[in-house]
Order: sequence, then structure tokens, then C-alpha cells
Amino acid sequence: MDDTIPGLLLHAADRDPDGVWLRTDEGSLTFAAAVSAVARTADRLRDAGVRRGDLVVVTARNTPPYLLSWLGLAALGAVTVATNPQSTPTELAGLVGQVRPRLLLTDRDLSPGGDVAALEVDDVAGSWAEEQPYAGTLPTLAAPDDVAVLIPTSGTTGRSKLVTQTHRAYAWAGEGFPWWLELTRDDRLMTSLPLFHINAQAYSVMGSLACGAGLVLLPRFSASGFLDAARRHGATEFNAIGAMLEILMRQPERPDDAATPLRLCYTGPSPTRERQEQIERRFGLRIVCGYAMSETPYGLVWPRGSRPYGTLGTPRQHPRHGTVNEARVVDDDGREVGPGVTGELLLRNPVVTPGYWEMPEETAAAFVDGWLRTGDLVTRNDDGTYTVVARRKEVLRRRGENLSPLEVEEAVLCHPDVSECAVVGVPSELSEEDVKAFVVLAPRAVADLPALRAWAAQRLAAFKVPRFWQAVDDLPRTSTSRVAKHLLPAGHPPDEYDAESATVAGSRPEDGR
Repeated sequence: MDDTIPGLLLHAADRDPDGVWLRTDEGSLTFAAAVSAVARTADRLRDAGVRRGDLVVVTARNTPPYLLSWLGLAALGAVTVATNPQSTPTELAGLVGQVRPRLLLTDRDLSPGGDVAALEVDDVAGSWAEEQPYAGTLPTLAAPDDVAVLIPTSGTTGRSKLVTQTHRAYAWAGEGFPWWLELTRDDRLMTSLPLFHINAQAYSVMGSLACGAGLVLLPRFSASGFLDAARRHGATEFNAIGAMLEILMRQPERPDDAATPLRLCYTGPSPTRERQEQIERRFGLRIVCGYAMSETPYGLVWPRGSRPYGTLGTPRQHPRHGTVNEARVVDDDGREVGPGVTGELLLRNPVVTPGYWEMPEETAAAFVDGWLRTGDLVTRNDDGTYTVVARRKEVLRRRGENLSPLEVEEAVLCHPDVSECAVVGVPSELSEEDVKAFVVLAPRAVADLPALRAWAAQRLAAFKVPRFWQAVDDLPRTSTSRVAKHLLPAGHPPDEYDAESATVAGSRPEDGR
């Protein structure tokens, strides 16, 4: 293999051209047909002016046209900036203004305006499910260390933090994932995780290509239909992040919950042993836990065949290259600490991000002597596994998404009735965090917390909008006048507005969202 994204696709087609790779409710593609579809898509993108190294913003929904377009861009050596299709026009315009892309690849109903060229993804992918002969060849213009994607993480609407990742990182993740989970060509990997995240791209898509397995692409996560989708497509493995497993567990139990082809689930962080065994018994599968991040798909994972409950596992290694990944735990002064002592997790491997796009200061701060600072606090156990303690960085994690409190605060502060705002994470019954906003009202303003939430919802993606709202007289401060968020009142007082319980009697269009 040549350690590129198109290299894995071509190798899979050479190995098993007639094997069915992509499976959806709208149709399927063999490995060979996928190569032809990606080649046609790459031709259309090239006709639109896309060249090697160009940046293309993609509002990546979980559909075959978006998947084929991403692979086509990778074949051309272009850089995909995949973003959440639920972004507001303001957020999308901010990202487009920041990266100055050659092209915006999107849907008819989502465009930031301005002078950026835009194409509809359905026009680029064409009739993707039709088996059409193709006389051309798939371009392979990318090199292993070329940047393949920019991954938007936390940041303000005008300056998103973009993780650069290379073709090598995606190829190595694809080769590693089946090895870590003991997957074979007989498996079918099902993903409902978004294609604008590294998990679905690097593990499910690349992993299925690397081992010759099938890929089941679901448009979104729906708890009520998830198991039926696995039965319908013969899925044997899926990846879960955030609260997905807890949401599945809260569905009404059925006698056939375990009567699916599913045998494996990959998730992180680890639930307690008791909870994990409950989930495994109900759904008749085995859970493998791990830890990774946009900055490197080579984090930690349970070693093959082991069951170190409650841990993140040991450093991920490559099935062909052997030991490529190192981990260490350091204190605030950068000194390595021993087993059982809490410190920050550092990682070093060949597929760590080259940095944050056009952010040299942030890049420099993320590394120390060649080691990536993860910002996560862990302890190293006597058996070489690691256990997560807390997140050092302020970025919040909600329903599998990263969000910046500063971005939410800036949106709320635009309201004329708000003079100050502090946004924090609070415990969620579904794991990870929920979001709460403390607001100090402007003089003579009347507290209308539902209206403030509606204001925020017009300016922020849904997962960024706080669930809890509380008006306070003032915000606690440190000696340097910074907001002391750790001193904000805990708990849920009677005057707090809970947007979720306020609508609990109504129906929601999609469960599990």
C-alpha cells in the first residue's frame, strides 16, 4: 500500500472487485464500482477547477454522494474541510471566510452566500448507484504526507481551530482498526457517526477498505431503528461515541434485542464494568474500548483479546510497522509521573497532526519536545493501561460533539438583554456533559430565559445551544478579574430553565438526537 486514501480504495478493488462494499437503503456498490464512481466524481471536481492542494469545504451529510466526493477529493490530492451540515449560515460563512476554499460542496438548501463557488453534491456524484463502465482511471495525485483533511474542532464562528491530518494518518488508521478489533473481510461495519468527524472516516470507511469488509452507511443515529438497520444490512460491528449506548439502553426492551448479526461495538471512554456487561448481555455483543482524538487516530485501545474494564487500554500499534506509538503521563512541570499518579497524557507517533491550520501559536502550545499534549488527565495503571480522570482543556463534549464555551458565550452576549454570560459543562444522565449558561441581565431587562435560548438557537448549531439557563446577579471572579467558573452555583435551582424538560411532553422528530 502507498499510505494514501485512494491507495486503500484501489487495493481493496484489486483484491475483491466484485465484493459488495458500500451498503445503504438507497443502493449498494462493489469495490470495483466504487472506484469507478469515485473516478467519475474526481473528474467532475477537476472540471470545476479543483487541483492538488486546493481546499474544499464540504457540508458532509451521511450520504453516498458526500462519501464519494470526499474520496474523489482525496484522489485529486485536494484538502477536504468537512463541516457539520447543521451549521447555521453564519457559522458556515465564518468557516468559508477563514479557509478561503476553492469550492463549497453542499446541498441546495445550505449555502453561506458570498462569492465562493458552490456545487451541489448530487450533481458531482451523479447516479452513483448505477453500475456504469468507466474508461478513465482513478487519479492518485496525493502523497502519504500530504494534508488530506482539515477537521474543524472548537472555536469561534470567525476563527475555527482546524486540525490538519495527512493521508498517512488515515491509511494507518484504516489498517490498524481491523487489527485492533479483530475484524475480517466477512464483517460489515455499520456507522451512523457523522462523516465530518475522524471516527467514521478513518475507522469505519478506511477500516472497511483495509480489510475488505462491507461498509453500512446510515444517514443518522436513530435509537428506535438502529437494531433493525443492523438486521436489514447484516451489520456485525458499529462504533459508538457519546451517549449512543445509553440512549439504546433506554429504548423499551424487546425479546429480540440480541437477535442481530452484531458481534462487536467500539466505544470510548469505557463504561463501568457492571454497565458494560449489562449492555453486552442485552444486545448480545462484545464491547472494545479505546481513546483517540482528531489530532491523532493512534491513541489508546484495549489490546487484542483483553478485557481491562474501565480503562482506555494501551497505546495503539500498527499491524505491519509494529511499535510506532508512545504514551507518557506528566505533571504540571512536565515531569513524568509513576503509576497511579494523575497527570496529562502525552502521545508521540508518526500520525500525530502536523498542527492547526494557519495557527502557529496554537500548534506550538499543543506540543512539548515532539510530544502531543492531549489535554486529558489520566493515570497509568500497573498493567500498562491508562484510566481517564478528567479533561484539562475547557472544550466541552456533548453527545459526541466538541464545543467551545467561548463561542456560545459570544452568541448569547449579542442579545441586548445580556450584559455577561458564562457557559459551563454540567453532568448529563446520558454520559459526557450537558451545557448550562449563566447570564447576568442588562439593567431593567426582564428575565425571559426561553427567549434567550431561542436567540442562541438561531445563531448556533443545535448541539451548542445550552440546555440549562440561569439568571444570576453577578459572576464570581478571580483576583485577576477572570470569571471563576468553578465557583458558579452547582445543582439545578427552582428558577433554572431546563429547555429539554420544558418540551418533554411534545414529540421530537428523531429520537437519539
